[in-house]
Amino acid sequence: MQIDDTDRRLLRQLQADPALTTADLAARANVTEATCWRRLERLRTRGVLQGQQAVIDWHRLGWSVEVSLRVTLDKTDPRAFDGFIAAARQIPEVLEIQTFLGRVDVRLNIIARDMEDYRRLYRERILTLPHIADLEALMHVSDIKSGEALPL
Repeated sequence: MQIDDTDRRLLRQLQADPALTTADLAARANVTEATCWRRLERLRTRGVLQGQQAVIDWHRLGWSVEVSLRVTLDKTDPRAFDGFIAAARQIPEVLEIQTFLGRVDVRLNIIARDMEDYRRLYRERILTLPHIADLEALMHVSDIKSGEALPL
């Protein structure tokens, strides 16, 4: 979908502050409220804007460990991907599931309250996931750059 300068201004302002009211967003993007509302609706209808979400700092809620698990699946079973992903979705501590082409098939991003909680989760839930051929855990140390803002 092609977007013009007005759409870009609206999206830049919305990325900077998703909580803006339509009136404030219109003022910052230098358009009328009606134009702002119509443009946002068009962007939603076309799937450019897919909603708003609450970003929760899970550290403040007592989760202190983040681990990225790189998983290589047993490709001799044609149901390996579907079975693994279905089972991984059932683990509440799995925040993100991504699939890849290459040696690593799936990446799971998981959180735990502390190292003891991680060990329990790893032994009881992760190692019991089906079709794992190889598994590598990468302990998260720090975020250097994080964000979903596009260079509009």
